[in-house]
Amino acid sequence: MSTSAGRDHTPSALPGWLAAALVFLSSGAVLVLEIVGLRLVGPYVGVTLQTSSAVIGVALAAIAYGAWTGGWLADRLDAAALLAPTLLLAAVATAVVLPIVRYAGVALRGGDPGNVLLLTILVLFLPAALLAGVTPLVVKLQLADLKQTGRVVGRLSGIGTLGGITATLITGFVLVAALSTSVIVLSLAGALAATAGLLWTYLNRIHRAWPGGSPRLRAVLIAVGLTGGWLAAIAPDPCDVETAYHCATVTTDSQRPAGRVLWLNSARHSYVDLNEPTHLEFAYAQWMAALVDTMAPVGAPLGVLHLGGGGFTLPKYLAATRPGSDNLVLELDAGVVELDRSQLGLRTGPQLRVTTGDARVNLAALPTDSRDLVIGDAFGHLSVPWHLTTRELAEDVQRVLRPGGAYALNLIDGPAGAFARAESATLAAVFDTVALIAPADSLAGNSGSNWVLLAADAPLPLAEVQARLAGSDRTPQLVTGPALAEFTADAQVLTDDHAPVDQLLTGWPE
Repeated sequence: MSTSAGRDHTPSALPGWLAAALVFLSSGAVLVLEIVGLRLVGPYVGVTLQTSSAVIGVALAAIAYGAWTGGWLADRLDAAALLAPTLLLAAVATAVVLPIVRYAGVALRGGDPGNVLLLTILVLFLPAALLAGVTPLVVKLQLADLKQTGRVVGRLSGIGTLGGITATLITGFVLVAALSTSVIVLSLAGALAATAGLLWTYLNRIHRAWPGGSPRLRAVLIAVGLTGGWLAAIAPDPCDVETAYHCATVTTDSQRPAGRVLWLNSARHSYVDLNEPTHLEFAYAQWMAALVDTMAPVGAPLGVLHLGGGGFTLPKYLAATRPGSDNLVLELDAGVVELDRSQLGLRTGPQLRVTTGDARVNLAALPTDSRDLVIGDAFGHLSVPWHLTTRELAEDVQRVLRPGGAYALNLIDGPAGAFARAESATLAAVFDTVALIAPADSLAGNSGSNWVLLAADAPLPLAEVQARLAGSDRTPQLVTGPALAEFTADAQVLTDDHAPVDQLLTGWPE
């Protein structure tokens, strides 16, 4: 007498190699979406700790709910019949990520935590959940013998993890550097759609009575897929150039034909006049130039280090006003440098050199007492590299400065001024002299603004700086001494161990 008590033979079970390939692909696709998700939402809500946390959290939630739902469906319906449609729907959901983020991103632009989370959910949740549902469907089809449940589940779980690891490394080290986000997303959607089509054909050939082979169902899903691809193709692209770190655009100033504005992640980052490098459009650049112009006799060359290049506005200003100066720019993004060369008139040479890579890492390699002036201009509207805000970074800047040298730092903060206070306290913990330049309404807590901090171990030429500020935009105030100490009050000193910059910036006005 035979019994099937210990067996549940499924005639539609997949071959082991095919099951492994589907789990590897679907798990890897989720990680590709997670990595590019930060780049998709970044131009609208910034690249902050909150954004990264939202992307990771939403991706994990999608994996959890997708796997749960996939397992529930696998026990109630024919898992084989669900596989190809699930992959095709995942392909469609992946393709429509582009129009969703580019239309919804405009409406949800800004750093509000609710907007960050909502935009991330709209972009990532559905495609990631559909992809996560593939693994339990495949597991169901492989469990022909309950005595091998642990082996099957463990093997496929390991293969899924390997798929995620492989996708993470390839995307982070290769794809993002070589391809735009749009190409990555559409290529992934195409790969998922092609896999769904091949799987559909295979299952229909092996199981001719397979209910998932309905021509009407296939026609509907293909039509939906083509519609998703069409929407993705016509969606507006916010970037002229997509670099490894930024969505970058250059626009022309309608009031100044030679004026160009560099936008990084939808925020105005730099202004360059192609014909007149001494023209400083942005107020904060004028404030920093007030220090530059008083650091040495007029026209005397300086050794200047720039932490952040952007549009190279101040390096060009120094090259024009102080010929013979040694300007070394540490710029993270090689793509921005290439954009500067092609559209913003950047010409490098012995007096204006560029080193690409992380500014802090490259700063640590510079000789002690090698620079007269360090200019920090690496902070964006919604994107602040926290490791350039800390006391340890300030100490390394202090090491590089020659006796009598100075550090000028541009930052952006909201009306509360919490970040500006913390950074002022941080510099005051390292340098003997610190001064703050900001508009009166920002100091009063009525508006957000650029803030410029000046720091040195020797006395700064503050009287001369104050005189030059009188002719700059937004009539800024210079705060130092007891007034600055009162402004910083009990503000936190930022350190490598604790620098909650994103939290300090919360409350930036929309």
